[in-house]
Amino acid sequence: MQRALALLSFGAVLAFASTSLLASGDPAAGKTKAAACFACHGADGNAVDPQYPRLAGQYNEYLQQVLHEYKDGRRSNPIMKGMVATLSDQDIEDISAYFSSLPTKLDTLKGHVQGD
Repeated sequence: MQRALALLSFGAVLAFASTSLLASGDPAAGKTKAAACFACHGADGNAVDPQYPRLAGQYNEYLQQVLHEYKDGRRSNPIMKGMVATLSDQDIEDISAYFSSLPTKLDTLKGHVQGD
């Protein structure tokens, strides 16, 4: 019984620690750092032009992953590669926190998926 309680306690500590790690980034700092993003994605993260993704309300961790993938070449887009080239890990966390904190205007994928 003691072993089970110890394992349960250890699991709770791990879950708490991983949650705080995933909740990284400062949205206020991200808004400042994301100024260059606004031209395509909009200051509110809801791009008007359908060729640019709407970032508002996306999952923080997803946005971080995508930005890292553009930076290290796993995703190929010359514009985005140039945009993320100088971003630090903290910049990526802050920018992702900013866009993920915004309300989305995307209520359906109709017209927002390539080929529609």
